[in-house]
Amino acid sequence: MSLKEVYITRTAAFLPNNPVSNDEMEGYLGLINDRASKSRRIVLRNNGIKNRYYAIQKDGTATHTNAEMVSLAIRKLFEKNPTELKSVDLISCGTSSPDQMMPSHGVMVHGWLPESGNIEVVSPSGVCCSGMHAMKYAFMSIKSGMSTKAISSGSERLSRVLSADKFELEIQKLNELEENPYLSFDKDFLRWMLSDGAAVFMLEDKKSTDGPSLRIDWVEGISFANEIESCMYMAAEKMSDGTLKSYMDYEPQEMIEKSILSIKQDVKLLDEHIVKLGFNKLKTKFEENNLTNNDVTWFLPHMSSYFFEDKIYAQLADNGMEIPKDRWFSNLATHGNVGAGSIYLMVDELFNSGKLKVGDTILLAVPESSRFSYVFAYLTVC
Repeated sequence: MSLKEVYITRTAAFLPNNPVSNDEMEGYLGLINDRASKSRRIVLRNNGIKNRYYAIQKDGTATHTNAEMVSLAIRKLFEKNPTELKSVDLISCGTSSPDQMMPSHGVMVHGWLPESGNIEVVSPSGVCCSGMHAMKYAFMSIKSGMSTKAISSGSERLSRVLSADKFELEIQKLNELEENPYLSFDKDFLRWMLSDGAAVFMLEDKKSTDGPSLRIDWVEGISFANEIESCMYMAAEKMSDGTLKSYMDYEPQEMIEKSILSIKQDVKLLDEHIVKLGFNKLKTKFEENNLTNNDVTWFLPHMSSYFFEDKIYAQLADNGMEIPKDRWFSNLATHGNVGAGSIYLMVDELFNSGKLKVGDTILLAVPESSRFSYVFAYLTVC
């Protein structure tokens, strides 16, 4: 069986409501203990984010579900020919914030598309890498000839779990945040970083006839969970031995008192591992494919914060893979951290920017701190 080439032929995105500026955030997320956050200014200075999007109104009422946002992005793929949706034979959806535990996120997206056919739907779980896993599944399905037209997505809707009533009173001292920015990477830090939204790719076994396409040359994923304990987690509590205690093992009152459903992060592990592990693996992948930094026209790194930009740059340089900053592309400042959707939103903006030329290459890098997973992909404009 001969393997087919796989192309991203179209991209689309859906961002809910109007952008929310830094000064407007607490109007949506609320005040903890009726007091403005002392850490917000410091965290925002470090992460460099200026705007983000929330699928909620100021009173906390939801305006969109996660699945609905993905479906609206999918519909944008077919604005010129809505009936073409019927020809899709696979939908692969990644997110870390499904609207419910069951049914799966993917089938809920499919449920918003009643005019589509009875097709295969998959829902890779995880955090930031889940969107890339969704893309890789679609990529492998088309490459093997099992599908001819597939949609993959990355999306998040976390604004409701960031609201003030979901968080404990801030206990970090302002001077601690000033002395060590990593101390801001805890529950409160995530409130000023995460954003809602969805974006999608159309993957096909033939190039587009209407414009450029992105050939997916390879996708590489790796996990270090066999070596390192959990770093970011939700619906669990971290024990002294590094294991996680599930929300299912807590009494209802304990879940409230310990804010078990809040997102938490082990900042010491983040500092030690998040950049080094994945980009060392990337060096190996480049060596296997006889690639150098000169073979990268555009570098799209998923970053939760611009705090990591110079650290990634330094690690690449240490590995002999220095990529000049003028070849980097990010929309973190304008879109916020949309987790599994961030890399999709970056590709979508670059793809539709008019900046790409035939022969350009694009390196995608998505780190995930939950238990240190990484996915990299290499694309060629054609």
